[in-house]
Amino acid sequence: MAEQHSSKSIMWVTIVVAAILIAIIYPLTANKTAGSAADNSKGADEADVRIQPVAKFELSKAEAPAASGPRDGATIYNTVCGACHNTGAAGAPKIDDKAAWAPRLATGKEALIKSVTNGKNAMPAKGGATLSDVEVKNAVEYVMSKAK
Repeated sequence: MAEQHSSKSIMWVTIVVAAILIAIIYPLTANKTAGSAADNSKGADEADVRIQPVAKFELSKAEAPAASGPRDGATIYNTVCGACHNTGAAGAPKIDDKAAWAPRLATGKEALIKSVTNGKNAMPAKGGATLSDVEVKNAVEYVMSKAK
């Protein structure tokens, strides 16, 4: 009988030790935010806010300003032509290089307008922009006045 008594006491000691360990460990590992469904959704919203990116970037098409007529030569040169003619990119003659412009100016305004309209060498037609014939003429006249 002594064997039965000792195995019962070992069993009860094991159960008590297990219960004590569970009572100590469970509160340490239990989810503190566990609660009602409302509490859980609140936590999810807070998490979404915390993991938002620092910045957002969106591309959208810029609205063109209302056309009030053809733009003047200086505006067209500064927005379209100047990218190449200020730096000499792709072999474009610089606006202040009178020697490079002399043979071009000698051909006359109509020949220059035709070159700009149709494109020449690396320069695309109308400088790669959507220009009206009047705007091309204004740009050519502006460049002629600066290159003389």
